[in-house]
Amino acid sequence: MNMPWRLLNVIGATAACVAAMGADLTTTAAPLNAPGPARRSGIDAGYFDNSVRVQDDFCRHVNGGWLDTVAIPADKGRYGSFDKLIDDTEDQLHAVMDALLGAADPSVKDQRKLTELYASMMDEPRLERLGLRPLRGELARIAALRDRGEIPALIAHLSQIGVNAPCTPRVHQDARDPNRYVFDLRQSGLGMPDRDYYLQDTERLQQVRRHYGQHIEALLRLGGDAAAAAHAHEILALETALAALQWTRVDNRNPVKTYNKVPLDQLASLAPGFDWPAYLQAAGVSGRVDYLVVSQPSYLSGFSELLRHVPVSVWRSYFRWRLLSDYAPYLSRRFVEEDFVFQGTALRGIQENKPRWKRAIGLVDESIGESLGRVYVARYFPPESKARMDQLVSNLLAAYRTDIDTLAWMSPETRQRAQAKLAKITVKIGYPDHWRDYSELVIRRSDLVGNVMRAREFAYHRDLNKLGHPIDRSEWDMTPQTVNAYYNPQKNEIVFPAAILQPPFFNVQADDAVNYGGIGAVIGHEISHGFDDQGSQYDGDGVLLDPPGWFTAEDLARFKARTHALVEQYAAHAPVPGYPINGELTLGENIADNSGLAIAYRAYQISQAGAEAPVIDGLSGPQRFYLGWAQAWREKCRDSEAILRIKSDPHSPAQFRGALPAQDQATFYEAFGIHVGDRMYQPPAQRVQLW
Repeated sequence: MNMPWRLLNVIGATAACVAAMGADLTTTAAPLNAPGPARRSGIDAGYFDNSVRVQDDFCRHVNGGWLDTVAIPADKGRYGSFDKLIDDTEDQLHAVMDALLGAADPSVKDQRKLTELYASMMDEPRLERLGLRPLRGELARIAALRDRGEIPALIAHLSQIGVNAPCTPRVHQDARDPNRYVFDLRQSGLGMPDRDYYLQDTERLQQVRRHYGQHIEALLRLGGDAAAAAHAHEILALETALAALQWTRVDNRNPVKTYNKVPLDQLASLAPGFDWPAYLQAAGVSGRVDYLVVSQPSYLSGFSELLRHVPVSVWRSYFRWRLLSDYAPYLSRRFVEEDFVFQGTALRGIQENKPRWKRAIGLVDESIGESLGRVYVARYFPPESKARMDQLVSNLLAAYRTDIDTLAWMSPETRQRAQAKLAKITVKIGYPDHWRDYSELVIRRSDLVGNVMRAREFAYHRDLNKLGHPIDRSEWDMTPQTVNAYYNPQKNEIVFPAAILQPPFFNVQADDAVNYGGIGAVIGHEISHGFDDQGSQYDGDGVLLDPPGWFTAEDLARFKARTHALVEQYAAHAPVPGYPINGELTLGENIADNSGLAIAYRAYQISQAGAEAPVIDGLSGPQRFYLGWAQAWREKCRDSEAILRIKSDPHSPAQFRGALPAQDQATFYEAFGIHVGDRMYQPPAQRVQLW
C-alpha cells in the first residue's frame, strides 16, 4: 500500500536535520568515539545465559537471563526492548504532563490544549455521569437512516470522526506524480484485525469469532439495543461478507497493484448504486479532484453489491456498532471494560487495561502530538544525540554507496540508478523543523468525546486541505516521542524520531560498536526499504514505476531469486504451533533486517578509520556489534498476541529478527568462531546475502 514502511507495526527545540545526502559519501569518516573520554560497552551482560554457547543459540546466550526472569506485564500482549523503551518514554511524557499541570509556562505553545485534553480523559466521575449522552447526536444520525442512498454520505461523515466504515479515505502523495496529493479510497470496516479471523477455521480463530459475536452483543446492549443478540448475528455475517471481498495483506504489499487511478466519471461503473456525488460532497472532495486512487477495485465493486442487497436495518445496526466500538474507550467504565474484554483479553491475551494516565497520554499524542513533542524534545533530546546520529547516518550511507558498486548480482545500469536514488535520500532526525499548528482545534476540559471527534475532524480536514497544494516535504508522519522509525518511498526519506534514540538502540555514552549494532542497523534497515521488493519500484524522486522498476529485468530476476530464499527461510519457523511466519507478508521487513545489519557492520568498520577496535569487558568490537543487535530484539509474547501479529504485522517476531539476519552474515561467524557442527552454523550456500 502507498504508506511509509516502518520499523514496528506497532502502531516521537531546535531544527531537525532534513538534508539531502547527495555528496560523495565514500570518504572515510572519523570514529564517533575518538577523540574523547573512554566509553562503556553498552552491552547488558547481566542477562547473559552462560550455560548456552553463543555458537549454539546466539539469542538465548545474550538474552536467556532476561527471558527467565522478566514477566510480560499484565497490561501488555508482548514485552521486549521496544516495549521497555515505550514505557520509559511514557514515563518521560507523564513527567512532562505533570509539570504542565502544575504550573503555567507561557513558553509552552498549546499548554492549555495539552492539559485540558489530558484532564478530560482523566475525569472518570464526569464520564460516569454522562453515560451514553456524548454520542446521542451521532446515534440519532444513524437511527435516521432510512434509505440505501443515504449510506455513502454517512460513510463520508463517519470517516471524518474516526469511525471505521467499509471504505476509508486517505490523502497522500500521488505515487505516479509525487508532486501532487491524491484522495485514496481503500478497504476497511472490520472489527477484527484481519480477514483471516473471519474466514479461517482454526480452533483459536473460531474461539476469537465466538468472543467477537458476544462482544458485539454486549456493547449493543450497553448502547440500549433491546434486540442486541439478533443484531450481533447480522453484523458478524455482514463483516464476514466484507472480509471475503477484501484483498490479502500480501496483495496489498504490491504498490503497482494497489494504484488504480479512477476518473470521477468512471466511479459509477466501478461501484454502481453507490451515490458518488453524495459521497464526494460529504467527504469535502467535490471540486478539489478529478480522479481518485482506489486501492482495491474489486472490493469496492463487491461492497456496492452488498450495499444493494443487505437490508437498511442491518446497515443501521452495523454503523451503530462501529460508532460504539470506536468510541467505547472514551465513555463510562462499563463501555471501557467491555471494549477491553475483547480487544485486550480475547484478542491478545492481556489481563489488565493500561493505566488510565497512559491512555490519556496516548490520546494527547494522537490528537496534538507535535505540541507534546515540542516540550518532550526540549527536555529529553540533547544536542549531542543529534550530532552523533548525523555521523552514524553519514557512515551508513557511505557503506551503502560503496556496497552498491561491488554487488556482483547488480548490472552497471542498475547500479547507476541505485546510486542516483541513494544520493537523493533525505534524512530527518529527532523532530520536525516546522511544528504543526493546532490553533483551530477546540479542546474543552468537560467534553472528552467532543474533543476526540474534533481532533479527528481537524486531522481529516488538515489532510483534505492539502489537495491542490504543493507537497509539504518537511512534514513528519510520526511524532518525536514515537519509539519507531520509517522510510517513505514517495518522499524518499528516512525518519528517526527522538524517542528511539535512547538505549538499547542508541546510547550516547556507549562505544561505537553497540550503537552500530543497535540504531545503526535500524538506520540501515530504513535505508534498505528504498531498495527492497517494494522500494525498488520507486525512483529517487518518489515516482512509482511499472515492473521491473529501476532494476533491469535480468537484475530483478536475480534479486527475486535471492529474496525467495528469504521467504522460505522465515516461513520455516512457527512462533505458535500451526501459525508459521508468512514469509511473503514479512518479506520487505526481512530484507531490511538482512540488509540493514550487513551495511551497519560495514559502516562500523568505516567509523574505525582503519584502527583496531578496543576490547571492552572482554569483548571485541565485532562481538559488541552483534551483541548490541541481539539485545535490541529480546522479547516475550503471549500466543494470542503472536497470532495477531502473524496475521497482520509485516514484521517477523522479534526472536527471529534477532537470530536469522545475523546467521546470514559471514562476519558474525568470524566474530564468534562459529564452525561446522555448531548449532548456529549455516552452510554458506544457504545464507541469504543481498548486500
